[in-house]
Amino acid sequence: MKLANERVVGRSVPVTKALDIILMRLDRLSMTPGFAQQRRIAFARALQVYVELGSQTPLSPLPEEVGLADLLLYADFYPEDGQLTLIEQLRDVITEHIPEEERVWLDPLKHSYMDLVELLPHETGKERRSLRSIGNGRVYEVPADSLGPDAESGQVLFTRLVREPGDPESPLAVLAGPVLMLSAEDARALYETTGEERREMEVVGGSFELGDWPEFAKRFGHLLLRNFARMRLAALIEAVSEIRYRTTAGAPYFYVMALYEHREFTFIAGGMAELEGWKEEAPVRSAGATASGKLRRFVQGNNEAAAGASLTARVTVTATGLFLECDSRERLDAIKHSLAAIFGFSLHFRGEAVQPPMRQVTQAELSAAEPLTVVVTDEEDRTLMNAFLETVYLEWADRESPAVGGETPRHVMTTQAGRTQVAALIDEMERNDFGLLRSGVKAFDYNTLRAHVGLC
Repeated sequence: MKLANERVVGRSVPVTKALDIILMRLDRLSMTPGFAQQRRIAFARALQVYVELGSQTPLSPLPEEVGLADLLLYADFYPEDGQLTLIEQLRDVITEHIPEEERVWLDPLKHSYMDLVELLPHETGKERRSLRSIGNGRVYEVPADSLGPDAESGQVLFTRLVREPGDPESPLAVLAGPVLMLSAEDARALYETTGEERREMEVVGGSFELGDWPEFAKRFGHLLLRNFARMRLAALIEAVSEIRYRTTAGAPYFYVMALYEHREFTFIAGGMAELEGWKEEAPVRSAGATASGKLRRFVQGNNEAAAGASLTARVTVTATGLFLECDSRERLDAIKHSLAAIFGFSLHFRGEAVQPPMRQVTQAELSAAEPLTVVVTDEEDRTLMNAFLETVYLEWADRESPAVGGETPRHVMTTQAGRTQVAALIDEMERNDFGLLRSGVKAFDYNTLRAHVGLC
């Protein structure tokens, strides 16, 4: 499936002049104030996936998807407020003269529907190209020059075909403009997914009247658009999940992080040393940092110098904290379960970060055959770290902490001894700042935390 990386070929083919004028007339009608609400309903139905994702959508509809939604509005949508359809308004309500050469396209357009049609082998020199519907096997013949020279046999067009005026049984037809060219595999997946929905609707409704493909596609063509959008979104998620994040030095970049508190350094560090699949390594220390006996680091994966890129997770244990870093949300969940099974209530979860660094990925990058490698700069890492620590630590003052006997730091601050204890604890947290342990550069301003609890 390669829908997400835009290997889907979208194009807008030339439309017969008279039909094009009819489409423009219908568009003007749909824009009138009295039809505005119905237009919104139709578009919300046809482009449902993008509407539901809202402003946070990682994917925008292709121009051809919008074009097919327009055609659905013009030819298939029945207003929910009792108005005539747009074609009926244009055909039956006489407000302007429509020349006969245009009017003859109204009925063919009214009876058209979205379809998935396979390109059949083409004989060089023939003026028409044959297409066969996946839905019911019906064969159409369209002008060969409307498809372009790169259209290959076996490809499938997701489009709307309009029969040429005259004999309704004639195979002669034209493309109504927007075309999405899919692989046979993707088209079959789209057809079968939509077919499953059709069968569910028939079972729930107790009627099998939707078994006829043209009738179904006419009434529920928006399901084809919706399922196409779902396939694009699923493919994008799959592509993004395969992105490999690296530091500027080429090492794995651990954007997934979690922080725990504890008061049992010996027990926690000893347990990590015995845990299968983990190996101890020397922690990073910044220049001039004071050595501390209560600091140990463990890594998961192959730690050989020549294969350092195979590391998948890292745990750093300090006097009062445990920092967990890894390369995916799935791995985080697995490690969290193993930590809970071994240490139980000795570890107190404080927060996690699972979103990868924000990055605009180009079409060319997503189209590459190999998984995309994204390099995260030191500055981006510090920004990510600061946001994570700020979220965790600014809640810390009002959460029960094992380091101060299970009380909240803000409550402990009510006595002089408590103030001294909290001040010493923040000093210790600053010495073992997550950024210092991760890259040798402090990631959080602990004066902010001191001010938050009333120390300055």
